[in-house]
Amino acid sequence: MGLLDDVIGAALGAKPTQGQTAQGQPAQDQFSQIAAALMALLAPRPGAASAGQAAPSAPQASSGGLDVLVNQFKQNGLEDVINSWIGTGQNQAVSPNQLRQALGQKTINDLSRQSGAPQDDLLSQLSRYLPGVIDKLTPNGQLPNQTDLRSGYRNT
Repeated sequence: MGLLDDVIGAALGAKPTQGQTAQGQPAQDQFSQIAAALMALLAPRPGAASAGQAAPSAPQASSGGLDVLVNQFKQNGLEDVINSWIGTGQNQAVSPNQLRQALGQKTINDLSRQSGAPQDDLLSQLSRYLPGVIDKLTPNGQLPNQTDLRSGYRNT
């Protein structure tokens, strides 16, 4: 299990086994959906630019994952928000609408389809968990390299 798997599992807490969410969905399904969406959004993918969006025109060393997400936030005026998650200080909150703005509708469509979560639920859950996941992936205020995300390496 790689670093990203570990961090997502820790951020989401123990996997629920029974009960239902407020929307009437089994809690297990919601856990699986947000875990799948976080993995799709943050996992480096060989040869891919991001979860459904082209990379910026400038060449990048990585292909997808956290680096592309950071660039998407910067390009959409939310650099301060994502930098707070990466930095060692307090994490700024992000609203579902800000996430939609940062990620773009195509990425939201792709994540919703891949995870099986309705878009509004997906954005609500991502706004809740994404800051903490990125914070834990960057404990020293620096982005991990793509190999570290795939392996069990922890830069702590």
